[in-house]
Amino acid sequence: MAAGLNDVVALVEQNRTAEIDFLRALIAAQRAGEDAVQAIVSERLAAIGAKVENIAYAPADVPLVGEFAANGVIAEGQRSSVVGSLPGDGSGRSLILFAHPDSEPVNATEKWKHNPFDGIVEDGRLYGWGVADDLLGVAAGVCAMAAVAKAGVMPGGTVIMASTPSKRHARGVAAIMSQGFTADAAVYLHPAESGVGLNEIKAFASGQLEFCITVLGQKPPTTEPGHTAFAHLAINPLDKGFVLYSALKALDEKRGAEVCHPRLQAAVGRSTNIQVSNIVVGQNQKYSRLHRTCIIGWAVSFPPTERMEDVQAQIIATIETACAGDDWLRDHPPTVEWISGVTGMEIAEDHPLYEVVSGAVTAVTGVKPSVNPMHTSSDIRNPIVQKGIPTVGLGPFCGDLTQIGQTDEWVDVEDYIKMIKVTASIIVNWTRAP
Repeated sequence: MAAGLNDVVALVEQNRTAEIDFLRALIAAQRAGEDAVQAIVSERLAAIGAKVENIAYAPADVPLVGEFAANGVIAEGQRSSVVGSLPGDGSGRSLILFAHPDSEPVNATEKWKHNPFDGIVEDGRLYGWGVADDLLGVAAGVCAMAAVAKAGVMPGGTVIMASTPSKRHARGVAAIMSQGFTADAAVYLHPAESGVGLNEIKAFASGQLEFCITVLGQKPPTTEPGHTAFAHLAINPLDKGFVLYSALKALDEKRGAEVCHPRLQAAVGRSTNIQVSNIVVGQNQKYSRLHRTCIIGWAVSFPPTERMEDVQAQIIATIETACAGDDWLRDHPPTVEWISGVTGMEIAEDHPLYEVVSGAVTAVTGVKPSVNPMHTSSDIRNPIVQKGIPTVGLGPFCGDLTQIGQTDEWVDVEDYIKMIKVTASIIVNWTRAP
């Protein structure tokens, strides 16, 4: 490491108690909500000499490229991103660090063994609501910027730390970019859910579509409460739903054979999937009655080499062909509702940003990281898809995320400190490089 960088990394180690306490403060503030967390972030960024701006926005109004979401799934109300900027000397490249301060809605806290807002440290793990998703990312970015500033190491280009809402299509990082914040590269400070921490870098994200199909049927011509004896006179929407199910599963198999990406093929042996995840029809314990509608929910993953619009068009064409071959569906076509969609992205391992990040991880941990391509719909997509800003992501070892129904969410304390060192190293090495 260069002398200046050595000083920065040493400062991180010296200040580890304060860095842990800062993360614990964010966890405690989580009880009062996102605004309380953002207030602490804003205050801390100002204290280290950053120019702090609070960017208010409405998620539904953020302009997007290659992405959409239905109004019912977009976070409602006005949100706020906190952006802290440290100017460089103009000799190098600029950088955006971003993470999200919003967590899953607070509920079922009585199931936790550790108080979710006390930031308890036990056996090397720090527990707290939202700590891994993604308060530690916010804390790591702020603490890394603080270490660089305190060490007196002038970045070559401007460094931006953005605490930006993300969950439920909050679109925080897209919002700040739409208002003019930009850089030569971006790093998403967020751990993966793969359990290997800093041993991997997020440099690949598949795209994803979610949609549902509503199929109409016809009840039998009877006023009897039981329909079973008349079932042959009805059109069961579930039967017609399976016509579409079969057509889309056939498309799934076709795409699985034809759509190939080397990273995905090497990781799981397949590059795309069409998954049925939900079927709603009828009424529980009313088994002798037929209902008029069947709703089938789907999700599709696709590699960055495919355009989202092309995948949508392929699905619609498959549904239309299936309907054309069925007497009932031909005259009673189903309704397709697109719920959400995002475009994938990837960064090559020989890209300068990847090389800087990989080198920083290797220097701090002693282990050269690899790429895990199984991060469908990751927020690393946003800067590159929206504004062409190359982006990677990384984060420390963590687990039991509330997002997936677990309790006692935690982060490994030593890996969190290493994360700050890595982030500080990225700031110095990326911005001061020629």
